[in-house]
Amino acid sequence: MASSAMNLILERIALFQFTPTHCSQARGMLGWSIEQLSREAKVSVDDIQRFEAQQDVADAARLALTYRFEAQGLVFFPGFAPGRSTSNGSTAESVRGDYAMAE
Repeated sequence: MASSAMNLILERIALFQFTPTHCSQARGMLGWSIEQLSREAKVSVDDIQRFEAQQDVADAARLALTYRFEAQGLVFFPGFAPGRSTSNGSTAESVRGDYAMAE
């Protein structure tokens, strides 16, 4: 039970920290188009466009975007541009392999 509660807390933190501005900035840092991000994160182009336009999208889509960028070594904090993690980002995807969760 504690594990699911901790996961919920971590998801809420990730959702709070990752903003629509972060999404477009992170795409720019990686040189990814919306279409490439869609393929990488398994999130629809429409959801990404809505999110970057500051419209509502499902939490699962936002988490998938966040976790995909984190797997590339990016980190997000409110009020700051995305940054590069100082650790090797190769393990982020295995740690956050649940980013394609069903609603």
